[in-house]
Formats: sequence, structure tokens, C-alpha cells
Amino acid sequence: MHSVIDIAGLTKRYAGNFALKNVDLIVPVGVTGLLGPNGSGKSTFIKAVLGLVRVDTGSGIVLGGDWPKQVKSIRDKIGYLPEDDCYILGLQGIESVQMMAKLSGLPSTEALRRAHEVLDFCDIGQERYRNVETYSTGMRQKLKFAQALVHDPQLIILDEPTTGLDPTQREEFLDRIHALAHRFEKSILLSTHILHDVQQVCDHVIILVRGQVRLSESLANMQRPTQSGLQIRVVRDAGRLAASLRRRGLMVECSGDTELRVQGESASIAKTIWAASMDESVLIERMDEARNSLEHSFLEIVSEKNYANS
Repeated sequence: MHSVIDIAGLTKRYAGNFALKNVDLIVPVGVTGLLGPNGSGKSTFIKAVLGLVRVDTGSGIVLGGDWPKQVKSIRDKIGYLPEDDCYILGLQGIESVQMMAKLSGLPSTEALRRAHEVLDFCDIGQERYRNVETYSTGMRQKLKFAQALVHDPQLIILDEPTTGLDPTQREEFLDRIHALAHRFEKSILLSTHILHDVQQVCDHVIILVRGQVRLSESLANMQRPTQSGLQIRVVRDAGRLAASLRRRGLMVECSGDTELRVQGESASIAKTIWAASMDESVLIERMDEARNSLEHSFLEIVSEKNYANS
């Protein structure tokens, strides 16, 4: 199986307005980032795949099943972390996850075993015995993640999973996504507005704008530069190094006091860069092949000029 979702002609209207308009979309195996501005149709697409909204048109294959005809059996193979809180007051964390496992068809004892297993994976310790309404935002995100994983799904859909997390919690969450994809071979659809998260864990990127697919591409291809060059990070004084390189005839772009990009063939410009850094006493932290910025690509795709007439 090369794709987990392959849907064509997907259209959904709300009160006559298009939320999704004739969407043809393939989500490959692996980790896919689903990006788009507010109101672009990301949540509607997720709910359509899960059968939580009735679509106007569209058909396809999801996890080998005939969608939307077999959407109930397809949904059993999917784990879903919704953007909004999803818990029952008065239940302990362990009880909440066990209940989700039982609703997925697991016997009570196996459901309890699986609940403990995924809570360990999600780094919920003794807090699992506290009532869920006492949880912090970070703890509630972990709980929803455990609920999405407890039935061992083939596909995991995460809707804004790192919202409200502090930087350390977010990095730990992304590490778990990476582990699910690479150690446990799960496919993941990550809907988010945080581009850093996509760069950290995703293999593929899909961008929706006004209910239409504007881009579906591997992250590697998106970041491949149109011009060769080197990306330089220095401790400070990037501007001074840039000025020295320009005097040597190189094309240089600066980003703040620590980042610069130098155009040209890597092998031929590297020696010049090192020589200039020594002359200017500017310490280079790292030097990498240049790549396009995901943020720049995203802003260019969603800018009004690109879809004003669509």
C-alpha cells in the first residue's frame, strides 16, 4: 500500500458555501503535514474522512476500504486526536483511556492493559489516577493522544496536537510522533499551523487554501533550492561576514545577525567563506547545503494573489 487516503471529487458545502471544492487528494504512507490558513477546509477534510460529516460528492479508497461506503469499518482503523478537549468529567485518566479501548472492541482486561501501555508511552505517570478535569493543557493533550493510540490504529490523525504545549512538551510530543512512524510504522496525518512541527517530523506536505489543494509534495522537494548555495550560521556579526563575501564577488542574503545564505557551487565557495570568516574573526557554527524555507513557500502559496480569481 503506497497511500493511506486516495479520494477524488470531494465536495462539501455549508449553507451553500464551499468548505471543500472538488478535492482530489492522495495521502501517502508515512507522516504527512496538512497545512492551510484558518477556514481552508482542513478540519472538514478530516471529519469527512472519518465520516463525521456527510459530503456532497466524493469517493475513494481509505486504508484499503471503499470510502465513504465502508466508512464505519474504516474508522475502526483510525486513531483521532481532535483539536477540542474530549473527555468525560469524573473519570480518571486510566478509566478514560480504558473506556476508549473497550469502545473499540477490546475486552475489559485487555483494554486496561493497553491503556496502561499507551499512557506509559505518552509519559503519563501517577497522574493517570487523577480525574481528567484536573489535568493541565499539556496533560489533556497527552490523554487525547493515548486515547487515539489505544486500539493500535493503522492511521493516526492529529488535529493541532501541540497547541498549548510549552517548547519542551512540544519537542517530546514530536519525538513520539517520530517513534510511531519509524519504530512502529504508523502513518500519521498532522494538521497544524506550526510549520516547525512539520519540518521536524513530516515526509510530505499538503496545503489547502479555500477548500482546494494548492500543493501536495514531499518536504524534501519543497525545500530543494532553485539555486545552489550554502546556508551559514554564525555566532554573531553575520552582516560583517556578508559584506566581506560581497567584496569577494559572492551573492549573499542575510537573515538577522546569525544567518546568511551564499549562492554558488558549494565546493567552489566553501574555501572563500572560511577565508572570509577568518579575516573578519566571525565564528561559523555550521554550514549546510542551502534549502528553501517552508515558511516562505507556505506564505507564497496562500497569498491572495495566487488564488484571487479561483
